[in-house]
This record gives sequence, C-alpha cells and structure tokens, in this order.
Amino acid sequence: MDMGRESRGEKDAMTVEIVFALVTALALAAAVFAVPLALASAFDLSGSVRKGVLVGGAVFGGAAGVWRLVRVLIRFDNQRRMGR
Repeated sequence: MDMGRESRGEKDAMTVEIVFALVTALALAAAVFAVPLALASAFDLSGSVRKGVLVGGAVFGGAAGVWRLVRVLIRFDNQRRMGR
C-alpha cells in the first residue's frame, strides 16, 4: 500500500469504521450497564447497595465500551495495513 496521502475512499472507509466503533461501543456499554440496573430494580435494592451496584455497572459498562472501541479500530488498522 502506498504510504502517501489517503484517497477519498480510504478516508470515507475510516470515517465509517470510526462511527461503527463508536456506535457498537455505546451499545455494548449500555447493555452491560442494563444488567446491574435490572438486577437492582428486580431485587428492590435501596440506599448505598443500589448505588454501589449501579456505579459498578457503570464502570464495567464504560470499560467494555472502551475495549470494544479500541478492538474495532485496531482490527481496522491491521486490515488496512495488510491491504484489504
């Protein structure tokens, strides 16, 4: 692959991949957070226990979202460097 300037198609492909990575990362983070939210509601947790469960869910959801974002973008970069 030419290491010069990217073509318009390559730039568009990068834009699409970035948006895909962001959307799927957000969806994964929301899904991971929904589990402790549902559990806190189902078991009628209150006070500091509920807050702890929700904070833990937010932390795990955020971490899962970042992991997904990085994973998708690294995979795209590796494929781009291989010329696919």
